[in-house]
Amino acid sequence: MTITEAQTTVDQWITTTGVRYFNELTNLAILTEEVGEVARIVARQYGEQSFKESDKGHDLGDELADVLFVVICLANQTGVNLEEALARNLAKKTRRDGQRHQNNEKLR
Repeated sequence: MTITEAQTTVDQWITTTGVRYFNELTNLAILTEEVGEVARIVARQYGEQSFKESDKGHDLGDELADVLFVVICLANQTGVNLEEALARNLAKKTRRDGQRHQNNEKLR
């Protein structure tokens, strides 16, 4: 699925199953919640925290997909074409950081 297809699919889901988009501020709050759930799993799976019984069964891929879903919702409702925005962003990062990372001793 391309990013554009994902944006179309999410829009179709929202307008049929989800009824309508939550407003942008609500979606920002939901995005923050979802990122927190990703952080919780990463802290336990890759960091020093141990899993609680209530943490078990949470899937990192599913939580990352929740983050992506809300990002797509925000893009759709604010008129952002994520495919174009990502291409511009990668070009910016390449111009800005291309040599910086290559010359970073910490990354060797």
